[in-house]
Amino acid sequence: MSATSEQTQLKILSTRLTQQLEFIYKDIDLAISCEALAEQLITEMRIDKSCHIPIPFKNHWSEQDVIAITYGDSIIEPDQKPLLTLKNFFKQYIGNSINSIHILPFFPYSSDDGFSVIDYSSVNESLGDWGHITEISKQWRLMSDLVINHCSSRSAWFQNFIKGEGQGHDFFYTALPQDDLSAVVRPRTSDLLRETQTAHGTKHVWCTFSHDQVDFDFRNPEVLKSFVQIIRLYLDMGVRIFRLDAVAFLWKSISSACINLPETHQVIRLLRVLIEHAQPDAIIITETNIPNTQNLTYFGNANEAHAIYNFSLPPLLLNTLLTGNCLYLKRWLMSMPPAQNGTAYFNFIASHDGIGLRPAEGLLDDQEIQTLVDTISGFGGEVSWRTTESGEQKPYEINIALYDALQGTTKGKDSLGLKRYICAHAVMLGLEGIPGIYIHSLLGTRNDYEKLKNSNNNRAINRHRWDYDALKSKLSDPDEDHSIVLASMKRLIDIRIKQAAFHPNATQFTLHLGLQLFGFWRQSQDRKQNIFCISNITDNNIELPLNELNLIITDSWFELISGEEIKSLDEIINLQPYQTVWISNINR
Repeated sequence: MSATSEQTQLKILSTRLTQQLEFIYKDIDLAISCEALAEQLITEMRIDKSCHIPIPFKNHWSEQDVIAITYGDSIIEPDQKPLLTLKNFFKQYIGNSINSIHILPFFPYSSDDGFSVIDYSSVNESLGDWGHITEISKQWRLMSDLVINHCSSRSAWFQNFIKGEGQGHDFFYTALPQDDLSAVVRPRTSDLLRETQTAHGTKHVWCTFSHDQVDFDFRNPEVLKSFVQIIRLYLDMGVRIFRLDAVAFLWKSISSACINLPETHQVIRLLRVLIEHAQPDAIIITETNIPNTQNLTYFGNANEAHAIYNFSLPPLLLNTLLTGNCLYLKRWLMSMPPAQNGTAYFNFIASHDGIGLRPAEGLLDDQEIQTLVDTISGFGGEVSWRTTESGEQKPYEINIALYDALQGTTKGKDSLGLKRYICAHAVMLGLEGIPGIYIHSLLGTRNDYEKLKNSNNNRAINRHRWDYDALKSKLSDPDEDHSIVLASMKRLIDIRIKQAAFHPNATQFTLHLGLQLFGFWRQSQDRKQNIFCISNITDNNIELPLNELNLIITDSWFELISGEEIKSLDEIINLQPYQTVWISNINR
């Protein structure tokens, strides 16, 4: 690009950012103009040194993209930094099956297993250092959290807030106890305001999640500038996927719900513009654990999040496999709009958090949700609660290792847990979107009751920390469940990443095969490959007549998971309990 062309593009970018900033700060008296602020953000991101022109509606992913989700210390061994152990584990046991890794917050923190960040600019020394992070980023596409709504009360910024001087002294949102906060949506049952003594008197600091997690005040543009600096640092260290944690709560306005506000959406759009002009292959994923229709708004018009967490999938798929009825899952899938090019769903069924129930609101009725809660409680799980606008307490999420969650049905425990577990992942791996797989799902990790007891945090039940030698011993035994799970998962993933019809943006239609067979059809973007994905979601044998699928008679057809060719389109496949078939006209 010529110097003249680059200056023109920078001018266009500056104008666009200025317009976004004018919307965000329309009701705020700023000390500088939005135009000057835009120039500062461009400089902080070093776009003035190297400006990339993003291609609209470009997909930055393919069927080969699978993201593993893990803590930096999910696997440990003596006398070695956990980040190095993690790298060695993925190199030895996962290989080329997974090409991306989401390392959950790896920064110094004070609570919430990393999501109460003390210092955004350094790596928790108990895990390793930036050298370990950049080494991982050279071998896998690296996803990192941007904990953007709040930070630790032990951070230097908040300590300066208490002192009333220095960077951070004006970074935090405060309200008055007498303010009308009745409309505020809460994901927790703790008091919203934290009384804090400061050099300027008593302040009541806004705390969406806990009193150790103090919320930022983005009405102050210095907060935005600080996060732009953090983003630039992470890009330099190899991060290419930014997970915007709890971003739905970012902007606050007294007497509003303080969730999903227009300013929040505009901040995300602004960050996307900055990131894609600085690093063309970097993307944003929004983590918004909210009802499905609200979650979808974070795509914007393909100008906001590149990808959104598909939060409704975990509770709906779990409900399907526990009840043996796919009605609600089918209804939801048929209602989901296909993601435009340049956007994608991020599919997952287990993570470091629990299985959220808010995303099931309006999709499952109250009785279905209660049955789900009761069943999981019977399998040793826990329930976390939230306070509604009316002061009522409702279940917010269920906390359990996925392997234990699928050890039976609403009828009780049975011997089909492993098959049910693999079925859940076969469904998820076939769906439109980018799959994300929790490390403990790869390993079939069970509930960690000791960690739950010691932490007094329900989510700890699904945050086991493996001793590497003990894990290697389990994985070396072919009869061990952990070894069987990993081998089964890798096999499914290895099949998936070869299929063009499993591109995150490939066409998808829901099949109507009754309520005991859950099925959907995928077609590659070049229309050459078709895959019929069908799962028996019950504990009974179910017959699948192939003539019901309308397979093209002139094509050859293969079942990809078994590797067998289908000899006749008139045959009837006998699906075993929780068996999945991927029927394709191309055998890869």
